[in-house]
Formats: sequence, C-alpha cells, structure tokens
Amino acid sequence: MFKNDFQHIQCQLNQGVGELILDRAEKHNAFDEVMISEMISAIALFADSAECKMLILRAKGKNFSAGADLNWMRKQAQMDFEQNLTDAHELAKLMHVLDKFPKPTIALVNGAAFGGALGLICCCDIAIANEGASFCLSEVKLGLIPAVISPYVVRAMGNRQARRFMLTAERFSADEALQHQVIHAINNDLDAAAMPFISAFNANSPQGMAWVKTLVSHLEDGVIDDATLAYTSEKIARIRVSDEGQEGLNAFFEKRSPAWQNATDPKGAK
Repeated sequence: MFKNDFQHIQCQLNQGVGELILDRAEKHNAFDEVMISEMISAIALFADSAECKMLILRAKGKNFSAGADLNWMRKQAQMDFEQNLTDAHELAKLMHVLDKFPKPTIALVNGAAFGGALGLICCCDIAIANEGASFCLSEVKLGLIPAVISPYVVRAMGNRQARRFMLTAERFSADEALQHQVIHAINNDLDAAAMPFISAFNANSPQGMAWVKTLVSHLEDGVIDDATLAYTSEKIARIRVSDEGQEGLNAFFEKRSPAWQNATDPKGAK
C-alpha cells in the first residue's frame, strides 16, 4: 500500500506506527499543490489502514517546513479569484483531514516551521520540537493572512496570543511555542521523546482514542448546555455497550490485558 511513489513525501508503516515524511529538504520542505495533494492522499491511506494505529508527521533535512513554496506563490499571484479559491480549498482540506484523522497524531518538529507548517503542527494531537526549532506566522509581511490555518492555530494558542503573532509576524522560539501551547515538549532527540506517547497509544483502545478525538472536537465551542449533556451521556452509554468497551471492562475486572494490546504485542500480553 505504501509504495513511496510520491514526489515530495515519503510514507512508512512499521509495527502500527505510520510516518508521513516531508521530503523536499532542498526546498526546506516548502509545500506546493503537489505536496498538498500527496499529503491528502497519504493521510487517507493511513486512515483506511487497519495496520496503522497512529501517525507521525515529520520532515527530512534541517527544517520542518518553510511554508508555501515560492514558485507556487508566483502561480497564485497570476490566478483569478475562482482559481485561488479552488487552490485554497485544497490546503483547507489538508488541514481538515489531518485534524480529523481518526487515530492519534504526533508532529516531530525540527528547525524552522513557518506559515502553513504551523497549521499542520496545530492539527496534530501531540507536537514535540527540538531546541533549535523556530516558528513564524509571516503572512502579513506579504500582504496576506494565515486564513486557512487560523482555526487550528487560534485553537492551540488562544485568540490573544494568535493575534499577536499573526499581526507582528515575529519569529518565536521553541520555548515560546511551548509556553503558547503550539507544542507540548522540547527534546533534541525527537524519536526518544515520541516513544512514551507511542507506548501509551499502543496500550489504549483504538476505538476509545478515536471517540475521544470526536468528543473533544464536538466540545470546542465550550458551551455546556442541555444538548452537550445529552451528547456526552449518549457517547459514554454507547461506548460502554460497544465491543471494545465491553472488552476493556471485562479485561479490567478479569485482570488481563485487553485484546487490542495483544494485537500490538507480537509476543502477546505479559
């Protein structure tokens, strides 16, 4: 399934861990319409794969992504409104399918992450950066705005901080990104930093984690009303009677490992 016949990305799947790797190091992994289309296709493949339990987003080279490719931007400058709208819809689709990916996602960020790259990072469930990582929402310097990525960046940073960094287009460090919730941790050994999360995801119910993502997404507006109470009550009742819910509860009371842990451990439960 993952033949790596893409131009600008690579895909790997090993022991349940999928990896989507940005592979334009010579262009600082700047993305264009080709990379965007390839990422959308790859995310769909990982989502549909029963073998894939989680997805890691990472990049080759010294920088995670410089944002938009310059040649792509030149093309956009020559497009009319309808062409630009179609183009923007594709980027919006990429952000949406990554944000709604039904399995846990981890972004491993090395070096610079500018413009749309912040959108990708903020769409992932977990984000880890090395000490040398730097971030920038530089669009206003070009007379543009970070429109398509803004829902995800504002959700991560909060409205107040997002306003600052979108208006100033200032570059900020990994420490500031951690402070403003763009990332969850700083570690120069990104692979080692990812391992506790990989282990945790492997131990947890795949259905449970997928439903958590849907649940949290549903609650993003922060409104707690009768509809919210009904929704959350329905969800917990439904998952309790589901196959995985029953398996998890029975395994707990029987003091054994649930079936999904056995499936991810080639030696079986200990």
